[in-house]
Amino acid sequence: MSWHTKTIAELSKSLHSKEVSSQELANYFLARIAESKELNAFVDVNVEQTLLQAKAADAQLADGSATKLTGVPLAHKDIFVTKHWKTTAGSKILNNYISPFDAHVVAELGVGRAGMVCLGKVNMDEFAMGSSNESAYAGPTKNPWDLARVPGGSSGGSAAAIAAGLAPASTGTDTGGSIRQPAAFCGITGIKPTYGRVSRYGMIAYASSLDQAGPMAKTAEDCAIMLNAMAGHDAKDSTSLERAKEDYTKALGKTWSGEPGLPLKGLRVGLPKEYFGDGLNADVRTAVDAAIEQLKKMGAECVSVSLPKTELSIPVYYVLAPAEASSNLSRFDGVRYGHRAAEYGDLTDMYKRSRSEGFGAEVKRRIMIGAYVLSHGYYDAYYLKAQRIRRIIAQDFQNAFDACDIIAGPVAPNVAGKLGEKVSDPTQMYLEDIYTLSPNLAGLPAMSVPCGFGDHGMPVGLQLIGNYFSEAALLQVAHAYQQETNWHQAQSPFAVKGGA
Repeated sequence: MSWHTKTIAELSKSLHSKEVSSQELANYFLARIAESKELNAFVDVNVEQTLLQAKAADAQLADGSATKLTGVPLAHKDIFVTKHWKTTAGSKILNNYISPFDAHVVAELGVGRAGMVCLGKVNMDEFAMGSSNESAYAGPTKNPWDLARVPGGSSGGSAAAIAAGLAPASTGTDTGGSIRQPAAFCGITGIKPTYGRVSRYGMIAYASSLDQAGPMAKTAEDCAIMLNAMAGHDAKDSTSLERAKEDYTKALGKTWSGEPGLPLKGLRVGLPKEYFGDGLNADVRTAVDAAIEQLKKMGAECVSVSLPKTELSIPVYYVLAPAEASSNLSRFDGVRYGHRAAEYGDLTDMYKRSRSEGFGAEVKRRIMIGAYVLSHGYYDAYYLKAQRIRRIIAQDFQNAFDACDIIAGPVAPNVAGKLGEKVSDPTQMYLEDIYTLSPNLAGLPAMSVPCGFGDHGMPVGLQLIGNYFSEAALLQVAHAYQQETNWHQAQSPFAVKGGA
């Protein structure tokens, strides 16, 4: 049985019907992971712990206490602290660090709660700073569709693991597009919830006002099932929102209007003119246009909207995010945990040497930028001005939502590039985030849905953006689209040939 081609929903049915056990599934995926080292998706595997969790899941399945997710394997992005696996955040400075506790998301999804079984930790850009997975201390992950290309970042290991059939699902984090962009590049589905929907407790911070955890899987249905377990108030996170739990699967399969007929009749889809101008490659535009035509066939009405400050999202983000990072990463000083320089003169010298040796080039670049914009004489000129524009960007979205229910457009202006292609020019890499940064700055939910292929046979993602707390609506639309198309079912060459 090719279990790696199955969705979470399908695996859940097989587990509950006793067609397969959790231990059998765990062993199946562990074997695929062991045979897929060249992809460099997984950075830590603990077979003993995985099988212990699978055994506990089988016990729950046997005694009737199982949930829909019990026994289903998953991977965790290396930014979530976990008890029995290393948590390095893709950095040398945390190499070999093992946390004494689980992140909230890890605990909620794990055995004892939702019941999922951890296969291990997956690769990522160092401290989630990057759009290609090339800043990872463990080396870059490769794209399962073409091993010469990047999987996107920073959740590149998560997306690649799913697209390669090494895990049916993974956790991810999104600070400026780090769930959506790798999901688009690898042909999977991923959603960034409203800021505060999912607890950040135990998620190593990059930019605290932007970071948000979310699920990555093959389908919108799978993401909805995972989000049911992940979302909810957490008293340990001061930014966690106190809202009642929702069932994100409730509207799946229902028509937008609630009446029989076309599935999306009555849905107003906003198309921002700024997302379809110069800079969007023709191959991506063709795939996204076809997806929008499909939404129309399903009954949706498309309206033109404007997000006039879109081009300012890049400078605003690259002022605010580095400013927060320079503060958050000050804790990594070689004193309590993490890398400490072997030789140093005094305490100050130890700080300098430990951080110089432990951080990679991109992290150092952003720390320096952040320290600069927060420094005396520049705080008002850069940081405060960026905060004001951030508020305007958020208002632009509210103005757009007066005319539409959701916003649709591309995730990235191009398909996945080649490894090493933009490493020497970080500005070019930053520009790839043009369509994904604004929702983070506004705190809005957004997702990527496979919608076709572009140049070199590489996947393209359709981005759907919703108003605050509209995750259920986004997932409903995405699921309806996936019921009418089969882009999400396409198997990467690596998934077809690799593994057990």
